[in-house]
Amino acid sequence: MGQVLDKFHGREWRKKQIRKISDKVYERIKNQAGRDTLTFEDLYIAVLLVYNDINKRLPGPHFDPPSKEQVRSMMQECDFNLDGEINHEEFVKFIQQLTTDTFIVVSQGLIITLVVAPTVAMATKKATEGVPGVGKVVQKLPTSIYASLVTLAIVWFQTSREEI
Repeated sequence: MGQVLDKFHGREWRKKQIRKISDKVYERIKNQAGRDTLTFEDLYIAVLLVYNDINKRLPGPHFDPPSKEQVRSMMQECDFNLDGEINHEEFVKFIQQLTTDTFIVVSQGLIITLVVAPTVAMATKKATEGVPGVGKVVQKLPTSIYASLVTLAIVWFQTSREEI
């Protein structure tokens, strides 16, 4: 599945999006704290802001941020210069590592919507053309409109299922 997204430059898009969000959040926290590096508390606030941005910008389910314990252990892994604080490049790598699973879930949802839904639409159109009453309506609908309606129904079903 990752190979399909690579063909559409999915990894590069992901890196750009993460970099944009990371840079914006890092600058905001840095300016508020008045330092060039982030302490653990600054980092945790930054993680919450990043997840808030991700949940606003990306389609699909909302993602819960990691716990303080998870952030603390990841901070130790990403603090390359071992000073107990995170600089800008360490922060970007930290966020990329933290959000890898998030983008996989979003990517899977997009693939289902963009590839599977139109295929299902074509199959259901063929199958329903012979049904009395419904078949005549389905035959009159252009395939592109029918595929769009089925795709919208699948997206609606996905989003309603996520809210449960």
